[in-house]
Amino acid sequence: MNLTRRQALALAAGLPLAACLPPSDGSDLKGAPDGAALLSRIAFGSCSDQERPQPIWSSVLDYRPDLFIFGGDNVYGDVKSAALTELKAAYAKAMTVDGFRRLRESVPHVATWDDHDYGANDAGVEFPHKQATKRLFLDFWNVPADDPRRGRDGLYHAWIFGPAGRRVQVILLDTRWFRSALTVTDRRGAPGRERYLPDLDPAKTMLGEAQWAWLAGELAKPVDLRLIVSSIQVVVDGHGFERWGNLPLERQRLYRLVRDTNANGVVFLSGDRHLGALYRETEGVPYPLLEATSSGISRHFTNSREPGPNRLGEVYGQAHFGTIDVDWTSRQAVIALRGLEGQIVRRFDAALDALRARSFA
Repeated sequence: MNLTRRQALALAAGLPLAACLPPSDGSDLKGAPDGAALLSRIAFGSCSDQERPQPIWSSVLDYRPDLFIFGGDNVYGDVKSAALTELKAAYAKAMTVDGFRRLRESVPHVATWDDHDYGANDAGVEFPHKQATKRLFLDFWNVPADDPRRGRDGLYHAWIFGPAGRRVQVILLDTRWFRSALTVTDRRGAPGRERYLPDLDPAKTMLGEAQWAWLAGELAKPVDLRLIVSSIQVVVDGHGFERWGNLPLERQRLYRLVRDTNANGVVFLSGDRHLGALYRETEGVPYPLLEATSSGISRHFTNSREPGPNRLGEVYGQAHFGTIDVDWTSRQAVIALRGLEGQIVRRFDAALDALRARSFA
């Protein structure tokens, strides 16, 4: 295979091979960004059911992101056996979706999984076919043979882009592989107790010890904007679906780790919920922690309504994707959700220099 210099640099950076290979028509690509590439326009999204129309990819492409982050449920292929028939078919069908295929061929991108490309709804450590679904995931996203994800449990990974003073770190967490069983609700469907209840068992884990140790090392690295991608919601309260709040001690551990590593610039990106919303947590954290949930490429709850004690505005229940626009001169970031036509439907302006650690109150 003959690679351009940019493609070779992308491979060396450990980015998905799909972002580096020539598309089927033979035209050239931007390729994946190397470590020195400046990121100013980042897009992200999740919940793209391959069986449903996905017209929003045209608006994503028109936005012209420097990087796209696939946040999980990139296909829906819950499996019934080790043959993985359903998931294999889901990946094959996804590549027939024109916008999805064009984005993979022309836009640098990274990806993690959630339950429906992991292999089972709400599944965690107990899922019996995860080794096989992981291999399928890595092959679908053309992850190189020498990538660390091929030699360790889980799919967690991280990159740093940009020059000193303008560095963006992208951290992909795996909230499926190691996650302990959740406590099932005693009142299914009741507000705030829909599926699961908070569990204070100190033996339960969200990330597993190996991933926790790795994350500590990543958070200690000096960057200006730190995007932590969790397939499930992190700071969000008010509902009983999957979220970090199902394991409150693990969420507290995450907040302490941000504090103890002096990890500035943290913004959480999440999906899973089939809705979009922006959140801000100010209690028990070293500085205001922001979260953008973008979960609606082709699956979304039109009439979404739920409590949101730390939500900024209302949820958005139509097709959408998320964006982060960074003005490096003023050190301001616009975190937004964009609708079907690319229009901003939810927005939060953040000063990067305000996202710095301070003592707990």
